[in-house]
Amino acid sequence: MDAACVKQSLLNQIQDLSEHPELYCRNPGRDFTRKRKLPFCTLIHFILNMHGGSLTNEVLDYFCCEGSNVSPSAVVQMRDKLKAGVFKDLLIGFNSRMEEITPTRTENGLRILAVDGTEIQTPTDPDDADSYYPGTNGQKPYNMIHLTALYDLLQRTYLDVVVQKSKNQHERKALIQMIEASPIQKSLLIADRGYESYNTLAHIHERGWFYLMRIKDGKNGIVSALDVPDADEFDLDISMNLTRSYTVATKELFKDRNHYRFVPNNVNFDYLPRLNGCYGAEPAFYNLQYRIVRVRISEDLLETLVTNLPADQYPPDKLKELYALRWGIETSFRSLKYTVGLLSFHSKKAECILQEVFASLVIYNFTEWITAQVIIRKPVSKHVYKVNFTVAVHMCRKLLAGKMHPPDVETMIAKYTVPVRPNRKYERRLSKRKNGAAINFTYRIA
Repeated sequence: MDAACVKQSLLNQIQDLSEHPELYCRNPGRDFTRKRKLPFCTLIHFILNMHGGSLTNEVLDYFCCEGSNVSPSAVVQMRDKLKAGVFKDLLIGFNSRMEEITPTRTENGLRILAVDGTEIQTPTDPDDADSYYPGTNGQKPYNMIHLTALYDLLQRTYLDVVVQKSKNQHERKALIQMIEASPIQKSLLIADRGYESYNTLAHIHERGWFYLMRIKDGKNGIVSALDVPDADEFDLDISMNLTRSYTVATKELFKDRNHYRFVPNNVNFDYLPRLNGCYGAEPAFYNLQYRIVRVRISEDLLETLVTNLPADQYPPDKLKELYALRWGIETSFRSLKYTVGLLSFHSKKAECILQEVFASLVIYNFTEWITAQVIIRKPVSKHVYKVNFTVAVHMCRKLLAGKMHPPDVETMIAKYTVPVRPNRKYERRLSKRKNGAAINFTYRIA
């Protein structure tokens, strides 16, 4: 498989979607029915190729070679007719096509997936109350959305994404939604502490997947209600029976903290019915088997993991190695925002912002599928080399726009490489405003 095959797969998926435009427009039977300068497919291509310039420059750059006189105003009007769902279906459909023609990368037969979330600042819109923050202490007002992503760590592609308004975000619900929609049969899902809950673990278990999740050591976490060994490192098997019943008999059972746990009615757990005055009913239990593993990350740092992976095949050292792979989704967010250009929005409207979010994900995956086919030939040195992703995104956009052609694009991508330097550590700096801040419309590259 080569870049031409990847491009054709994406074009075929766009063509399939264009056969039913009524599914993706605001006014079915009316929008995208007449012959126009910006038909359905052309509009999709244009949005995929937008990057960091102003809308006027994007239009001039994309349509100048065609001699077309498409105006920025025409683009705005046509985008208003389009639903963002077309780009999500494009992402999922494109992934399916690629997985049919390429071997799936696995670890012991398991797809290695990660889930994580990131905040993205969008252009200021006071009318969008669910994402608007007025700003305090002299700060300017801003809007924020939350993106929860399911990511393939071995293939380095996004499988699914749920976008929520910042004030209404719920990462665990978003994860459950993506798990239930996924066609993947065998998988290991790696997650951080924000996804810790018995409800999440039960949904992953019912899906037939394995999980590896970092959990809290303090109160309000799973470990706080267990009797664990008084040791720095341990590997403890737990067979937990969850119930909403709170009777004299079950209260005695709850004294065995490693086998029985009470789940109140106000706590979400989808596999036990809520009890509303059902006195005398036989208590219902849900059994969940897992391991609590505490491992040493460094001389002064211990982390606690929960997993349902078998202990004989996955000892603590192997779990630590697998969990380290989760950093791949963190670095992918950085590339998505600053390399692909997710932060350079071209509209204040919520639906248009969603269009650009999913379009950026498609371009990210498109680039990863192409770079996966590039063969890097370097002389023997102390470093292993990888493709320069920034250059690769630029080349792949030119390929999609028809300004470069295979095999030239693969040759050019292979020329620009960077060394892989594993095990480097830096202090992580977190700032809600500065991490993922939208680039103002006024300050765009020419």
